[in-house]
Amino acid sequence: MTIPVAAERIADDADHLIGAAGKSAWTFDLGPVDGAAAVRVKVLSGYGLNCEAETAAGFRMLGAQAEIVHAGDLLEAGAAALDGVHMLAFTGGFSFGDHIASGRVLANRLRYRLADALARFVDDGGHVIGICNGFQTIAKLGLVPALGRARGDALAEQQVSIVDNDRLGYRDAWVRLGAIAKSPCAFTRGSSGVPLAVPARHGEGKIVFADDAIRDAAWREGLVPLVYVDANAAPTETWPDNPNGSANGAAALCDTTGRVFGVMPHPEAFLYPQNHPDYTRWRAAGRVPARGDGLGILANGVRSVLGS
Repeated sequence: MTIPVAAERIADDADHLIGAAGKSAWTFDLGPVDGAAAVRVKVLSGYGLNCEAETAAGFRMLGAQAEIVHAGDLLEAGAAALDGVHMLAFTGGFSFGDHIASGRVLANRLRYRLADALARFVDDGGHVIGICNGFQTIAKLGLVPALGRARGDALAEQQVSIVDNDRLGYRDAWVRLGAIAKSPCAFTRGSSGVPLAVPARHGEGKIVFADDAIRDAAWREGLVPLVYVDANAAPTETWPDNPNGSANGAAALCDTTGRVFGVMPHPEAFLYPQNHPDYTRWRAAGRVPARGDGLGILANGVRSVLGS
């Protein structure tokens, strides 16, 4: 199969690599977002999730209101838990110990208790971001790519899964992500063309589609907004630039609204330049960026809520 956009280079400059300090992955400033104090984000914790603190910190850096809520409390509160909330963040970790399959148990509990509320939340303009284990969860919930789902429908059936890396075992390393310009994804707008450097840490990260028709439609409609790229900024399936072997380098998915987004690597783990392994080299060269480029993913979500 030919994937027209994903087969193209994401950037033309060989300096667009991890460690290319001074070259932002975004065309907008990564400081606080005007009006962000009005944006309410609920960040999930509990049951083995472990990235809630940095996820909430990222949204707070942008000026948004970020509340960490235990998934059990969300389930107990039911639909009322989403009242007045603009964004729901499914965080990384190992929900329920990854027993059965990563994200499966949490997804089942959410579908059983909150399926209708989640469907209405998205229909009413709500935003969802799922990172790593959170991506696995929203994929199994049917929130992405949700092809064929119309406003007012129940949650879509599961159309993709996130399965074991081709090289079995847990991989923790920095990767490069290239943004696909034609995607409707609200979280990846404003890419400068410079690959986004972020850590990836997972043992189950390979995106697989239920069938060829879903795969083809997802690529055709731009629902694969980020791809793993190599040192030449070209989409890749080759380890280690692609840590899991996802076909055509797929690293993320969104729904057709662009407001529901799942990504396998961890943008919330690159909020500050000090997070990056090349920080000391940047400092020695006098080229330290003000913020980590992973913050741009979260900033895009806040900006989308505000309609900017």
